[in-house]
Amino acid sequence: MIVVDDVHKHFGGFHAVDGASLTIDKGTITGLIGPNGAGKTTLFNVIAGVLKPTSGRVMMDGEDITGLPPHDLFHKGLLRTFQIAHEFSSMTCRENLMMVPGDQAGETLWNTWFGRKRIADQERALKAKADEVLEFLTIEHLAEQKAGQISGGQKKLLELGRTMMVDAKIVFLDEVGAGVNRTLLNIIGDAIIRLNQERGYTFVVIEHDMDFIGRLCDPVICMAEGKVLAEGTLPEIKANEQVIEAYLGTGLKNKTVTA
Repeated sequence: MIVVDDVHKHFGGFHAVDGASLTIDKGTITGLIGPNGAGKTTLFNVIAGVLKPTSGRVMMDGEDITGLPPHDLFHKGLLRTFQIAHEFSSMTCRENLMMVPGDQAGETLWNTWFGRKRIADQERALKAKADEVLEFLTIEHLAEQKAGQISGGQKKLLELGRTMMVDAKIVFLDEVGAGVNRTLLNIIGDAIIRLNQERGYTFVVIEHDMDFIGRLCDPVICMAEGKVLAEGTLPEIKANEQVIEAYLGTGLKNKTVTA
């Protein structure tokens, strides 16, 4: 589905991504791990069109998408979330979801004058879709809550819900567990698994929580110093001496991964 071919991203003399190549297969939940500064988020940004690569290319379903802006990739079904959630804080959770789909009838002056029925019909459909998403994520009780007033974990769920409003094909999740309590993290994990199994979403997940990675992800890719260091199942990654030296350390080599 996604092929990253010898991608480099340089910032002056610093090589944040230094010849990374990898493949993300359709229908998988792929974990991307590695030490801070390994180039994981920079690679996400290159794939998602936030940054243009210095060299190399990114393919999606056989199409060269290298350097395409995020709004073009959005319409192709490629979305990403961020370490810090990006919500419209003064709007309700339902309204945040209803804002996501593009080309809404109410965005044109003509329709505000002559297409009011079309606007009303579309708003009813969007509200129904948003309520279905909130129920799927078990946060329907937050529908009327201002998004700026909910917890960090709930904001991460809301961001996941935004991807559901446009039926994304592939979603890149950047440290979805950062600052999230274990109960909410389990709920987020349940939602990701259901979206993958029931709706065919493909996910790529940057995360440092090995239990979370072990529960969700196969395969797991480890990056270090801007390069792909290893790929395999989590037990294989944990047993890889290069990964242990670069990231896990000997203390995690034999750590039991719980589901």
